[in-house]
Amino acid sequence: MNPAGYRAEAIPLQVGQHGWPPGQQGVATVVQYTTVNINTEPPPDHIIWSLCCFVYSNPFCLGLAALIYSIKSRDRKVAGDLEGARGYGSTARCLNIVSTILAVTSFLIFIIIFIALSVSGYY
Repeated sequence: MNPAGYRAEAIPLQVGQHGWPPGQQGVATVVQYTTVNINTEPPPDHIIWSLCCFVYSNPFCLGLAALIYSIKSRDRKVAGDLEGARGYGSTARCLNIVSTILAVTSFLIFIIIFIALSVSGYY
């Protein structure tokens, strides 16, 4: 039994007409075992991005919500629930995307209005 608990699969060699592997006469068939260990990376929790969205651009408290979901994702990751961590991390990422888009859009609109007012002489 593999200490990591993964399943090992046996793949038999191809045999010729007489039940022996090709090129070997009268030798017993050798079964080779291959163990594949799949190490999955822990899902990202996007906590740095959430902190930036919370501190610098917090439209409609989306940065705060993203920060809460990032912390929940980190807690699930520490507890060993990778699927729960992946779900919370995905929600935090979506909230961060929306918060960043709203902040950049409002900043660009502010710059455009400021330039338009300064050119027209009202400011």
